[in-house]
Amino acid sequence: MRRLARLLVPLLAVPLVSGPAMAEARPLARYYSQHLAWSACGGGFECTDLKVPLDYAKPNGEQLKIKVIRLKASGKDRIGSVVLNPGGPGGSGVDYAKAAKTVVSPQIRARFDVVGFDPRGVAASSPVHCLTSKQMDRYAALDATPDTPAEAKALRAGAKEFADSCKARSGKLLAHVGTADAARDMDVLRAALGDKGLTYLGKSYGTFLGATYAELFPKNVRTMVLDGALDPTLSSFKLNVAQAKGFEVAFAAFAEDCFKATDCPFAGTTADAAFAETAALLKKADKKPLRNSQDTRKINESIAVMGVLTPLYDHQAWPVLRIALKQAFKGDGTILLRISDLYYERKDDGSYSNQTDANLAVNCLDHPTTRNPAVYEKQAREAAKIAPHFGAYIGGGANPCVYWPVKATGKDRALHAKGAPPILVVGTKRDPATPYAWAQALAKQLKSGMLLSYDGDGHTAYRTGSTCVDTAVDAYLIDRKVPETRDC
Repeated sequence: MRRLARLLVPLLAVPLVSGPAMAEARPLARYYSQHLAWSACGGGFECTDLKVPLDYAKPNGEQLKIKVIRLKASGKDRIGSVVLNPGGPGGSGVDYAKAAKTVVSPQIRARFDVVGFDPRGVAASSPVHCLTSKQMDRYAALDATPDTPAEAKALRAGAKEFADSCKARSGKLLAHVGTADAARDMDVLRAALGDKGLTYLGKSYGTFLGATYAELFPKNVRTMVLDGALDPTLSSFKLNVAQAKGFEVAFAAFAEDCFKATDCPFAGTTADAAFAETAALLKKADKKPLRNSQDTRKINESIAVMGVLTPLYDHQAWPVLRIALKQAFKGDGTILLRISDLYYERKDDGSYSNQTDANLAVNCLDHPTTRNPAVYEKQAREAAKIAPHFGAYIGGGANPCVYWPVKATGKDRALHAKGAPPILVVGTKRDPATPYAWAQALAKQLKSGMLLSYDGDGHTAYRTGSTCVDTAVDAYLIDRKVPETRDC
């Protein structure tokens, strides 16, 4: 799950190893003892490559290079490094760290080197590649809620094409891009950075990566903030349904806020009316695409719904959604298309980042998924009943995992991280992408988990406007101080 507010704003203008990890580290000594060769890469940052094995079961085999970036601590009392992950899976930690001045506070930047890395399979770290740009355009536009046998057939064909293309273009990587391998890479990075214990800030999917790390290397955790948590016990289906319900809560909050604005596009004055008007818009786009003044692509229902859902990630993007809906109600879906492009990381030249490719590659490996298309399609119908407004879109769609060329190696199970120091889990009560209940669940599962609750809107809480959250997180990361106030 990615934070997109900063991207949306312009639219307003139009070997240190201990405990259980010791046995694993011995055959990996050459990785844990490597020295990083840093070089300037612009803006005061330094970059390097971290070497890791493609397959941790074969440490003497093929290697991968993990791209790493850092901004050195600005103060004299340096503690170590704070490693960041923005979520996804598929989000670039290198790009995220480049926004260090907004991602973390001045206090954190003074005491820590801010470090980001692209997890294996992502961006600059041996990226997974699947679809061509033209294929990705078609995939994004597939009708997620088919009304005819032909549309259902096209949806299945699109999912299979995605899986087949991943096998053809990145088959060697697909069995080795799961979260457990990324967590092992992170421990190699910790050692190469010279830190006895890992200081970590992970958001959204980054909480799952962090919790997995703590499960594998509990004694190697110094401090760990998991903001916008995932519940690791949930299946893909349950995650999708809960997320659909979360977006419905977020949309209702958006609507209530919209009614106070002079440019609110809704004719009605209740959340139910706003849902109904938006549903009618999407149904209209399903029958006849909205106007597009940007290029020749058709702005159909699937593109429009992504344009509606994406700004709900952050309340700072709600003004963008008001403008986009106002135009869409007049038949012009261009802004919704631009928002959808931001979500999929489609560039102006029509090319895409590999975010979607990596997202699917990681998720298909992490979560067991039915290989029967009929079962998956039944689950999609169930999602529509449970979350009547958005369940059909989030719980349905094309799922390449049904046809994935390698079997899932992960399991949907609780993570306890027994033996780890206190781990801070942050949950936002009206988070659309990672519902608050997930933060409650993860904090309870972790033996040393502690929950910091934020009564707010949007996806994740740290550095989004709450002084209470920011102060608590900073004190914990710097001084390892357990927050006295657990409600913000």
